[in-house]
Amino acid sequence: QVQLVESGGGLVQAGGSLRLSCAASAASGSIFSINVMGWYRQAPGKQRALVATITSGSTTNYADSGKGRFTISRDNSKNTVYLQMNSLKPEDTAVYYCNADLRRDARSYVYRYWGKGTQVTVSS
Repeated sequence: QVQLVESGGGLVQAGGSLRLSCAASAASGSIFSINVMGWYRQAPGKQRALVATITSGSTTNYADSGKGRFTISRDNSKNTVYLQMNSLKPEDTAVYYCNADLRRDARSYVYRYWGKGTQVTVSS
């Protein structure tokens, strides 16, 4: 079984920064490969929306809402993806979810796994 666990959320004032982390792990002890990892967010009453993604080769993609303020990165040796968020705005308030497209072992297909989310609240 694969788990993605997010951390780093919290309450911050507008203009502040937060760094989110998300680590992927498997009950078997190892993950064969991870392709794309990403961050999404869901504000109250809205659909889940893309924030940023990063490939295993570190090619990144950002939603317009975070360009210039958010930076996604990953540590492949730790199966971990990060999201550095600067100049936060009240409209960034949401539950942030990470995901990973991965293969648990050499015989498995690529599946997308999701974390349970971490709350980010930006006060004005």
